[in-house]
Order: sequence, then structure tokens, then C-alpha cells
Amino acid sequence: MAIVASAPGKVLMTGGYLILERPNPGLVLSTNARFYAIIKPLHHQIQPHSWSWAWTDVKLTSSQLSRESMYKLALKNLTIQPVSSSEARNPFVEYAVQYSVAAAYATFDDNRKDLLHKLLLQGLDITILGCNDFYSYRNEIERRGFPLTPESLAIIPPFAPITFNTDDANGGDSKPEVAKTGLGSSAAMTTAVVAALLHYLDVVKLSPSKDHQERKDIADLDTVHKIAQTAHCIAQGKVGSGFDVSSAVYGSHRYVRFSPEVISSTQVAANVLPLPEVITDILNGNWDHNRTEFSLPPLMTLLLGEPGTGGSSTPSMVGAVKKWQKSDPEKSVDTWRRLSEANSALEVQLNLLSKLAKEQWDAYKSVIEGCSILRSDKWIEQASELNKEAVIKALLGAKDAMLGIRYHMRLMGEAAGVPIEPESQTQLLDATMNLEGVLLAGVPGAGGFDAVFAVTLGDSSSNVTKIWSSFNVLALLVKEDPCGVSLESADPRTNEITSAVSSIHIE
Repeated sequence: MAIVASAPGKVLMTGGYLILERPNPGLVLSTNARFYAIIKPLHHQIQPHSWSWAWTDVKLTSSQLSRESMYKLALKNLTIQPVSSSEARNPFVEYAVQYSVAAAYATFDDNRKDLLHKLLLQGLDITILGCNDFYSYRNEIERRGFPLTPESLAIIPPFAPITFNTDDANGGDSKPEVAKTGLGSSAAMTTAVVAALLHYLDVVKLSPSKDHQERKDIADLDTVHKIAQTAHCIAQGKVGSGFDVSSAVYGSHRYVRFSPEVISSTQVAANVLPLPEVITDILNGNWDHNRTEFSLPPLMTLLLGEPGTGGSSTPSMVGAVKKWQKSDPEKSVDTWRRLSEANSALEVQLNLLSKLAKEQWDAYKSVIEGCSILRSDKWIEQASELNKEAVIKALLGAKDAMLGIRYHMRLMGEAAGVPIEPESQTQLLDATMNLEGVLLAGVPGAGGFDAVFAVTLGDSSSNVTKIWSSFNVLALLVKEDPCGVSLESADPRTNEITSAVSSIHIE
């Protein structure tokens, strides 16, 4: 029996840089781009002498990279080693396996440990699949001579091979494509593998519910979060803010990071304690992160664009900002305070819009539909009634707050000497925010050349995709989906595909 779990990619709408330090919040949106992990036994029959085995087999398949790796997992100390020294390593999956199995040993009594041992002797067959949206296919689109539009992306088959697309269509070596779209593929992959393994090993019972409002498995999600967060941090060699793993587990929300010590102590303890004891400390640790419900208000659409200018190194940009903070503490504190105020203002206005949608749906819907065909300088003309005026004031307040966020992000970038909102992005975002029906536009996360986002009203998304195409920016198929990690009913490749992979919704 195969277990399939999926976890979403993310967009950090506000909180870039600030989110690294408590108690600064960030608004993170989960998306309909999902990573899938499929777990099943590697051997269907156990050999009679297998009880004496010291190792079990783990097979990892990533068909999109045309990779299949074999590992040996030690059943005593839970170390994991590739069978061949030439194997390409995937530390995110390796730590996900180690820590998930350790979590089972840490939480089970002796009887359940015997059952776990028998299950592990069957080996683990792990397959990982990422939606196309995590990877850049613009080279392939250009090679085929297609326009840079979402419709062109939709033609590419689901779970397409991730390859370098050479200029020479007839030749060239096929190598893994490194260009990504910034949706947090490693966090989504790690979370999906941890969730699938913990469910397969009977540590948690995940819900198949796609409705994040009706989750009954919050305690189990918390377990997934702790293990996935730890595995991801150890694999990448640093304790980050964790918003990407948090949104992969819980979906869209307002996030305040955990204190790094809850994980950094693990790195020390892992050298002296058995892994199950280390994981026990992780599960019982002081996870002081804060998560508050948040998603985009109704009738609003998230759009993401890929500029295709080579991307940016987030760690080096973060390093430059930290260096500036130390060298000019007075100015940096003032900029951070103003940026924080602008972030808070945007959050307040978006929450107000969600509240108005709930309390005055007809007026809200009417305003959104009216404003979707107008530029923002004409929105005030829709305020013919008092209850409509409140919606328009909130829309304009959100737009002003976004302009403030962009202004202070640019100031910070200029002071730190890094292109947080480069000039090319500024021109694109200004043009986007001046379009009919556009509420917000900005650079997500740490900024740079990786991506741009927009939030549009009603049916106005096509305005944005056209202008982006003229700027040589490819609008992706990604939308917000507030649901986090989920148990799936089948291998996603066996489902009938009726549209682009990013819109797959498995029931």
C-alpha cells in the first residue's frame, strides 16, 4: 500500500529580511504548486533471516531528474549511506528519512518498535515529484518558439524532465536544470517526504482534507512541522527563519519565526546522543513560533512572474544586509522600523478587506468587480454608498502600504549595496501597479531578480500577463491555495490530466 503526501510551495508577500528576527511577522502564501512524496515497501516479502540484518534498503527515485539512488539505513544508529560513492546525494531527503524513522523509535513502546522493525526490514521505496511550477521552463518555451505566456507553460506535460535546454535542438548533454522559480522546492520536498514517512510509519494520521479551515489533525501537523523544520535546517547547514517549511505544513498564514536554539542545539547533541533521543528533545522543545490565520481576501488572485534574468543569491543578499546593519545601526534601525510599519499597514488593510467581505458581501463583490476594470486612481468613483466607501478605502490603503514597503526595501538595498528591487524590476512593478484591476505588485521574499508578484481584483489577471510578456516576463500558472500538507488518495501521475499540472486537485 503506497502512501502519498503533498506539500505546497510558497510566496513570502511581506516580511523579507525582517522575518529573520523575532518578533517580526511575515505574510506567507502557500500555492497550488505542490511537491509529492510516494512511500511504499521496497520488498514485499521479508527473508527468514532478515531479523538479523543490521541495515535496510532505501531507494530514492526522482524521475524528473532521471535519477535513482540506493541507500543503506543502519537499523541501530539510523545512519544512512549511499550504496555507491558516485551517487548524487540529496541531503534533504536523507535527513527527512533519518529523522522520521528516529521520530518513530522515539515515540513508540516496545511492541510498536517490533512492528516498526519488521516494516523497516521491507525497505523504503521513495519517489519524489515536483510540479512544473517549481522549475524554470522558459528556455524550453523559447526553444519551441512559443510566446512567453501561461498558455505556453500549460502545454508542457506534468512532471516534465528538468533539463538544460541547449540552443542546439539536435544535441547537447541532458543535465539537471538548476534554474528554479523561487517557490521553496527544498522545503516543500522535505515536508512532503517527512509527512508521507511519518504517516507510513504510523507516527501521525494525516487528514486527506484539502480545506485548511477544517483540519482535525493539528497535533499531527505540529509533529510534521518539527521534524521537517529540523531536517531542512540541518540539510541546508543553517537555521533559517523557517517560513517556507511552516507554509508547506500549515498553508497560508502570518508567521513569526521560532528561536533558532530549538534546532541549533540538535547539531551539538547529534554528535553525542543516539538520534531517537535527539529527536525526543526536538519534539519536546520550546517551539515558540507564532502562526495566525491569514490568506488573501476573496475575489483576489495571486500572480507570479519569472523575469528570466538569472536569479539572485538569497544568502549573499541577506549577508550584505546584515553587514550594513552592523556598520550603520542608527540608519538601519530606522529603515527597519518604517518597513515594519508598512508591512503591518498592509496586513491590517487585507484583514479588513476579508472582514468586509464576510460582513457585507454584496457591497464588497460589487466594488471588487467595479475596480477590476479601472486603474486605482479611478476607484474612488465607485464609492457611491457608505458601505462601498469602506471597501475602497481599504483597497487604497493596501495599495499605499505596498508602495511604502517597496520604497523602504529599495532604500535598504541601496544602503546595503544589493539589488533588492533592481531598476528593471522597479519599471516592471510600476507599470504593473498602474494597470486596471491591480491591487499590489512587488518582489517576494528577499527580492532580487528571482520573481515578481501581483495581486489582482476579479478577472483582471490577463491585463498583467500581457504587460509582463511585453517586459519579457513569463507569468507562471501558480495561484494561492491556502491548504498545507495533505494526504493524497493516489499517485498524481495516474490521475487524468485535464489542465496544467499546477491546477491539479486530487480528491
